[in-house]
Amino acid sequence: MSESTLLNILSLGEKPVRWNAVPASKNGQALPEQCSILQKCPVVWSESLVTVITVNYNEAEVTCALLDSIRRQPYRPVEVIVVDNASRENPETLFRSRYPEVTFLRSEQNLGFAGGNNLALKHATGAYLFFVNNDAELTDHTIGNLLQLFENQPQAGIVSPLICYAPEAGAGAGPDLIQYAGMTPIHPLTGRNRTIGNREPDSGQYSEPKQTAYAHGAAMMVPRRVLDLAGPMQEDFFLYYEELDWSERIRKAGWQVWVQPLAKVYHKESLTVKKLGALKTYFLNRNRVWFMRRHFGRLQRIGFYIYLGLVLAPKNIIVYTLHGEWANLRAFLRGVWWNVDEG
Repeated sequence: MSESTLLNILSLGEKPVRWNAVPASKNGQALPEQCSILQKCPVVWSESLVTVITVNYNEAEVTCALLDSIRRQPYRPVEVIVVDNASRENPETLFRSRYPEVTFLRSEQNLGFAGGNNLALKHATGAYLFFVNNDAELTDHTIGNLLQLFENQPQAGIVSPLICYAPEAGAGAGPDLIQYAGMTPIHPLTGRNRTIGNREPDSGQYSEPKQTAYAHGAAMMVPRRVLDLAGPMQEDFFLYYEELDWSERIRKAGWQVWVQPLAKVYHKESLTVKKLGALKTYFLNRNRVWFMRRHFGRLQRIGFYIYLGLVLAPKNIIVYTLHGEWANLRAFLRGVWWNVDEG
């Protein structure tokens, strides 16, 4: 088979293909060290259908950029589901006209991050489910390289790619800025953790797949068999901590959490959430306490409650009061009290 024939098969989708781990590239441009298609990147044929799921909320054009990046993926077969989470204007006509291959679902109420994604599950037929934020864009071979990790690591239950901040317009040439290359475990006293690599220039320091504590909600792939055992994301989180809770549940079901740096996604961080203010404060603090209640033992929870009462709560009350951020103060107190009321 000639190289040109192979390229035609990839672009036309005549036969489903999956690439062995190929270095990520920007906008279809091969990196200098990227291999020749036929010499160094053997193709593995696969019939595994991947369902890509994304949730749109008042950002139709941003979602279109994601869909365009999915179209550029050489891996086939792929099905795509877009869930509209009660946007002010129904974007159905836009998506159906530009992307007739996409399954469009609309919820008349905002179901949150987990609820919006879960709405798509009954319509998804893939053996692998790839949940991607609508404000993300895939680099070449993202899907194929994620699948390759599942083949190499049979105990992998959820995998996230390397996630970088999307380059800003006019920023010029330079290394990508990493957002996520894995996470450390939640500390049992403070209820906090650290995102590995955050705001580091990407110089290839995170080039090897590895186990990590948690997947990242901006992009995470799960086999259907793992979803069936561990269950879907917990919808009551609504915003924040859903992927941490899900990662814990998947691990408790006997699977592993991995990050695959050979797959790269660009993330336009918080295009929507940055506008939420007190809503963000409420769910971050409510869900932080709830996560600790769900996944830590009694003695660890007691230690966390002491830290919450003697350090975290007084600090936040003082800071919000000094800055006159009364909405955030009320949101913080409501978030903590929700756990008392629900407990």
